[in-house]
Amino acid sequence: MPARRPKLVGINHVALEVGDIEEALDFYGKWFDFELRGRGEGSAFLDMGDQFLALMEVDEITTDKHRHFGLVVDDREGLRARMEEAGITFVSDKRFDFLDPWGNRVEVVAYPDIQFLKPREVLDASGHKGLRKSDSALAELKEKGITPPGNA
Repeated sequence: MPARRPKLVGINHVALEVGDIEEALDFYGKWFDFELRGRGEGSAFLDMGDQFLALMEVDEITTDKHRHFGLVVDDREGLRARMEEAGITFVSDKRFDFLDPWGNRVEVVAYPDIQFLKPREVLDASGHKGLRKSDSALAELKEKGITPPGNA
């Protein structure tokens, strides 16, 4: 009998290749409010509650064309306006995608509008009290048989 395949549960972290850790911390710190989870030689870890973003310093960098990851934020439109004002170039007309200085393609999505759920305890502990899902996201979750308690 074949062994049972493990089900995917989620993403613990995403590792990004950057040319310089200090410059990367400055760049991401300019746009996002985060706690530094830890540092190592040539690495830094940005806390996102129960997940993290790992910045890894490398010598050779390749720009991402289609490969990307999505960061979930509590104020997507405010961030977009600030980035536009600063002259950040967006990669996609349809989505909120940009390249960081090392060619990592980042998509920014709003927490209320997607199916992704964080436990209320994680949201509250990371400064997101009162952050709620939109009706459309709740409907999508309900279709999957997921009913978040109290509009998580």
